[in-house]
Amino acid sequence: MRLTDCYNFHDFRRMAKQRLPGPIFDYIDGAADDEVTYRRNTAAFENCDLVPDVLRGVADVDMSVTVMGQKLKMPVYCSPTALQRLFHHQGERAVAAAAGKHGTMFGVSSLGTISLEEARQISDGPQVYQFYFHKDRGLNREMMARAKTAGVQAMMLTVDSITGGNRERDKRTGFAIPFKLNLAGMTQFAIKPSWAIDWLTHERFRLPQLENHVKMDGGALSISRYFTEMLDPSMSWNDVAEMVQAWGGQFCLKGIMSVEDAKRAVEIGCTGIVLSNHGGRQLDGSRSAFDQLAEIVDAVGDRIDVMMDGGVQRGTHVLKALSLGAKAVGLGRYYLFPLAAAGQPGVERALETMRTEIERGMKLMGCTSVSQLTRRNLRFRS
Repeated sequence: MRLTDCYNFHDFRRMAKQRLPGPIFDYIDGAADDEVTYRRNTAAFENCDLVPDVLRGVADVDMSVTVMGQKLKMPVYCSPTALQRLFHHQGERAVAAAAGKHGTMFGVSSLGTISLEEARQISDGPQVYQFYFHKDRGLNREMMARAKTAGVQAMMLTVDSITGGNRERDKRTGFAIPFKLNLAGMTQFAIKPSWAIDWLTHERFRLPQLENHVKMDGGALSISRYFTEMLDPSMSWNDVAEMVQAWGGQFCLKGIMSVEDAKRAVEIGCTGIVLSNHGGRQLDGSRSAFDQLAEIVDAVGDRIDVMMDGGVQRGTHVLKALSLGAKAVGLGRYYLFPLAAAGQPGVERALETMRTEIERGMKLMGCTSVSQLTRRNLRFRS
């Protein structure tokens, strides 16, 4: 399968599956428990119909939006995700360059495989730093200080991951960083030698944001252990309020799902929230962000930038979220599969595909700007 054969999310996913060893593909593709929420995230969009207007003069379409003080040329962004150089040797470098080329936002994770500083050098476009709240408060302070020095405009604190989700696909293969695979996992690597050659012929795998605080050479740091042992389950609203004040700029909470929590985010001075269930990777059985979007926008949408992610595979999904009041929509697996399949060209093709779908969809909806997308253009199935 070639990149030119990829026209949608499912094509990119198939190409990534052909290239990646099973344990790595499953790390991207998998979710918690029975993966009910993972499936629900995309299915939620199917219960919503678009009602287009016609004869509106749509020769020119402006799909730009402003989120947390940053102007994006299109209303989607690349959500920060972990371990990207595990999927392809270019990792975050490819995503930063592709996002910069398309004028949209991307982010580096606490578990990112290039440094904040390098990412900032690759693209001076809109960027967030996604971080977790660690038991080591000094590490939390260091992360914020590094982001400030690097010139990152917005902080994004993930609040739905104080402990790791039950990702059973990873357990079956023994997936961990560094690799500590069981026999089934090693067999999967053996039958995908091209990935192994790629891995062995490029620079050493690192976690630059954590390497001064986490020893990677003495035993395996499993992703589950990182969440369970390093993150602080006692994190409270008071802790976050202190961080918001210390940062003194654009500050976003990722993982908000209830109206009450959205209101608290406004009260402590946050400028953005992302409705998210972590791609179904944490609490299985939780609602989809799209299903929660309308009531949260109604409660706080005039006081804080409301974004969402989870299950977004089409430009029409984005149009539906924007019509409900989302300021922008985050992409995760949508760009990770093309990254794994083809590096930077893959991410660029995926973002260009999404841009084309959004533009086409807006024209077919009779809209020339994102502000014209409203709930008047939606109907929900009972």
